[in-house]
Amino acid sequence: MPSADVPGLRTAQQRAGDAAEGFVAERLSAAGWTVLARNLRLGRLEVDLLAIDPGPPAELVLLEVRWRRSREFGLPEETFDARKRRHLRAAVAVLLGLGELPGGSTIPRLPVRIDLVVVEPPARVGEPPRMRHHRAALAG
Repeated sequence: MPSADVPGLRTAQQRAGDAAEGFVAERLSAAGWTVLARNLRLGRLEVDLLAIDPGPPAELVLLEVRWRRSREFGLPEETFDARKRRHLRAAVAVLLGLGELPGGSTIPRLPVRIDLVVVEPPARVGEPPRMRHHRAALAG
């Protein structure tokens, strides 16, 4: 049975998720954000996107991207469960503790925020996917 961790052997759902992350990265870049990393691995933790929101004020943002092809089993936001929230909080601690990205780039010293971005298929053929950006999804 193929493993999802083996390069080149990704499921259709994983490829759709990758495409959603790419779509979000493009939209953020077009809005003036700086995308620092995609699929950032921090040990056993993963951050879909790491970017700088130019603000004001400028912030370092960890983004969790959720893709769903339908609402048959509920809204994509409902999949952002307590386990994933714990992992993202832990990723913030690891990232700030390292002070740099795996490639050696220094992490900017900025306030940190965690956002959730949901991507769904377009409402009509020929339109772009629908995107909802929930800023500060873990506030408080």
